[in-house]
This record gives sequence, structure tokens and C-alpha cells, in this order.
Amino acid sequence: MGGCASDPAPHEQLRLSEKALEQARAVGAGEEQAELALAQGKFEQAGAALAAGRHKEARMLAEQAELDARLAEAQVLTRKGRKQTTELEQQIGALRQQLGEL
Repeated sequence: MGGCASDPAPHEQLRLSEKALEQARAVGAGEEQAELALAQGKFEQAGAALAAGRHKEARMLAEQAELDARLAEAQVLTRKGRKQTTELEQQIGALRQQLGEL
């Protein structure tokens, strides 16, 4: 129990993890995405560890959940960016073809 006293409850880290999960969902990450599902699971485990007074474990899990959620968000944004780039390249190709026909 002495270890718990020196390790404060990671309420702020849990809040950051929750915000990261919300942000990932806001950009389009879904539960079918492995990283988001992993983040959600770790976030729930962190809450359980906090409730059990295992603050160090809760902090570590919450930090991992935040990072997993941020990875899920980055993957969605990267996928969207690639799609937009492909669409722009197709539009440029079509415009070049039209200019070539003039």
C-alpha cells in the first residue's frame, strides 16, 4: 500500500486518454479499427485499475490508451489525405488531357 501513497491517482491522464478517444472518433475512426478498439480496452482497464487503487498501473494503461487512440486518429487522417491526393491527381490528369485536346 505504501506504493499507492506515493503514486497519485492519474485523473488528468485518464481525461487526456478520453479526449484522445473522442478525437479519434471525431475524425472517423471506428471500433472496427484495431488501434481504437485496443485504446478503448486499455482505457477501460485503466479505470478499473484506478478504482482498485492501482494508480501506477492505471497511469500506464491510460498513457497507452492515449497513444493507441492518437495512432488510430493519425491512420484515419493519413488514409483521408491519400484519398484526397489520388482524387486531385485524377482531376489534374483530366485537366491536362482536356488542355491537350485544345
